Amino acid sequence: MRVLIAGGGIGGLTAALALDHFGHDVFVFEQSGVLDEVGAGIQLSPNGMQVLSQLGVSARILKDAFRPKALEMRMGRSGKLLFDIPLRKAAINRWGADYLHVHRADLIQALYEALVARRPDAVSLGRKVISYQKDDSGIQATLDSGETIEGDLLVGADGIHSVVRAQMLGAEAPRYTGMTAWRGIAPVSALSHAPPPTATVWTGSRRHAVTYLLRGGSLANFVGVVERKEKHLESWTAEGSREDALADFKGWHASVTGIIELAPVLHRWALFDRDELPRWSDGRAVLLGDACHPMLPFLAQGAVMAIEDGYVLAREITSGAALPDALKTYEAVRKPRTSKVQAGARENSKLFHRSNPITQLSTYGPMWMAGRMMKGFIHSRNDWLYGHDVTLG
Repeated sequence: MRVLIAGGGIGGLTAALALDHFGHDVFVFEQSGVLDEVGAGIQLSPNGMQVLSQLGVSARILKDAFRPKALEMRMGRSGKLLFDIPLRKAAINRWGADYLHVHRADLIQALYEALVARRPDAVSLGRKVISYQKDDSGIQATLDSGETIEGDLLVGADGIHSVVRAQMLGAEAPRYTGMTAWRGIAPVSALSHAPPPTATVWTGSRRHAVTYLLRGGSLANFVGVVERKEKHLESWTAEGSREDALADFKGWHASVTGIIELAPVLHRWALFDRDELPRWSDGRAVLLGDACHPMLPFLAQGAVMAIEDGYVLAREITSGAALPDALKTYEAVRKPRTSKVQAGARENSKLFHRSNPITQLSTYGPMWMAGRMMKGFIHSRNDWLYGHDVTLG
C-alpha cells in the first residue's frame, strides 16, 4: 500500500518504520519545519523496546539512553524511601527487554535516521495535513499549501489536537482534570543534590513529582503535577515562571527543587482527560497514539502505546484481510489495552496525591512493607503492562 502519515512524532515515525518493515510505501507529513521535540525525557518500558528492537532501532536508542537502577517511591518533602524495586536486570530477565530513560529529541532522531536510511524521501517537513477526501479506491490528503496527495491509507498520528480525528468524529470537549504539569531538565554536574539514578516518584499532598536521568546520566529530568483550579494551555511548549514552579514545590526535597532552580526553561500545561472514542477509523483513514487515546502521564505509557499502535496497525493491514476489516481488527486489538492503561493512569493520579496523613499511612505503609518483603509481587503487578509483546501477536 501507499500509506500517508499525518505527523512526524514518535507515533508517526514508528508507524512509518513498521509499515516499511511490512513492505508498504510510506510518506510522512510533519507540520514543523524541524524534526525535533522541546527538551523533555521519556520512559521507554520493555513493551515499547520490543517493538523498537524488532524495527532495528534499539541499538541507536541505547547509545543516548540511561538504564535506571530501580523503580522508587519517596516522600516529596523528606525524601524518605517508601519502596525501591530493582529494575536493570529485572526488566530483561522478567520482561525480555530494557527499561530506558531517553531524551525525546534523541528518540525522534533515532527513528528519523532509521527511516530515511531505508526510504530517503519518506519524510516531508513543513507540510501539514489539514483534511482528507476518500472513496472506495483511495484517499486524498490535502496539505496546508493546498496540494493534494494520493494514497491508499491515511494514518492520523497528529497528536492530541488531531485534525484527522476532528474531521472523522467532530469537535471534542475534553475535561480538565484539575491538574497542571511542569517539566524541565538540568545538567547533573550543576546540581548539588542530583536525583537518584532511578525512576523516582516523589509523593505529596495534592501534588507529586517524577525525576530520572537522561543521556548516560548527564541530565536530570523533572516532571511535576499539581492540583489547581485554574487552567493553563494544553500545550507542551507553553512556558511557566520559575517562581511559580518553586512555589508549587516549596519545602520539597532538594533533588526536586534543584532541577527547578537550574532548568533553562520550565514548561507548564494543563492536563485534560477524554472519553473513549466510538471508533478509530473512517474508511481509509485511521488514528493512532494521542490522536485516539491521549493519556494522563501517570503510567509513563503515552508514547509507548503509540509505538505499540504503529506495529499492530502495520501488521493488521498486511494480514490479507480487506482494509476496512483490517482496521476494525486493529481497533479491536488495541482499544481494550489502551483503555486499561488510561484507567491505570487515572488511578495513579489518586495514589500519588494523598493529602491526609491517615490515608498516607494506610496507603504508603503497606507499600513500604511490600517493597522490602515482596519485590517480586510488585513486579508481577506490572507483568500485564511491561511483559506484553505486540511483535509476537
